[in-house]
Amino acid sequence: MKKWILAAAVVSALGATSLQAKEWKTVRFGIEGAYPPFSWTEPSGELKGFDVDMANALCEEMQVKCQVVAQDWDGIIPSLLARKYDAIIAAMSITEERKKRVDFTGKYALIPNKFVAKKGTDIEFTKEGLKGVKVGVQRATTHDKYLTDNYPGSVEIVRYGSFDDAYLDLKAGRIATVLGDASALEEGLLNKEGGDGYEFIGPSLTDPKWFGDGFGIAVRKQDKDLTKQLDEAILSLREKGIYQEIASKYFAYDVYGQ
Repeated sequence: MKKWILAAAVVSALGATSLQAKEWKTVRFGIEGAYPPFSWTEPSGELKGFDVDMANALCEEMQVKCQVVAQDWDGIIPSLLARKYDAIIAAMSITEERKKRVDFTGKYALIPNKFVAKKGTDIEFTKEGLKGVKVGVQRATTHDKYLTDNYPGSVEIVRYGSFDDAYLDLKAGRIATVLGDASALEEGLLNKEGGDGYEFIGPSLTDPKWFGDGFGIAVRKQDKDLTKQLDEAILSLREKGIYQEIASKYFAYDVYGQ
C-alpha cells in the first residue's frame, strides 16, 4: 500500500512538473525606449534601437511571436514581476543585487561607464575632489549605486528619470557632469547637435562589483525555460553572424566585449 502511494505521488509530481512547463508562443519584452542607441521612441510612438532589433531577432530564432512594451526605467523590474511582460531587454547590467529578484541570461553586450562634461571642466575624481560636485545619474541604476557606495557624504548625486533630463541640466549648468554608459552618452549627447562642446572626462569604470558582468536579459525566476531558450538564441545569433550584423548598425566597436 505504501509503495503504491509513493508511486502515485511520484507520478503526480511528474505530471505537475510537465503541466508547469510553458510552451512559449509569444514573448513580450519590456524595453525602456529612452536610452539610445539601445532604445528610443519615435514621435509616432514606435520603439527602435539595438534592444528592439535584438528582441525581434531572438523571437525569430526561437520561432515565437514578438511583442515589445515600453516601460519607464523606475518600474521596469516591478512590471516584469507583475507579468506586464515576460523579459526585460533594456541595457540592464547583471548584478548580484538584481539577481536576488530576477534571473538573467548570459550577457548580450558589455559597455564601459564614463563621465561626460562640458569641455574644459576640471574635476579630480577623488572623495575630496568630488566634494559638493553635482553629478547626474539615472535613478536606480548601477551608476547611482556606484556613486552612493564610493562617495558617501562627498558627491552631490542628482537623480533623473531619464538621461535626456540629465543632459538638459548639464547644458544649463545645473550639474557639472553625468555618469552613464559610454555608448548611451555618445548617442544621447556627444553625437547630437552641440555635442562637440562636451567630452568624456575621468576614468572608465568597469568594476563588476558595481557594474556587473555586462548587460543581460532579465526573466522571472520561475520562467527558467524561457531563460534557457533566450540564452541558446543569443549564442545562435552570434554563431550565425546575425548579432554582429545588428550591432554594426549601432556601434563602431565590438559591443559584446571579451
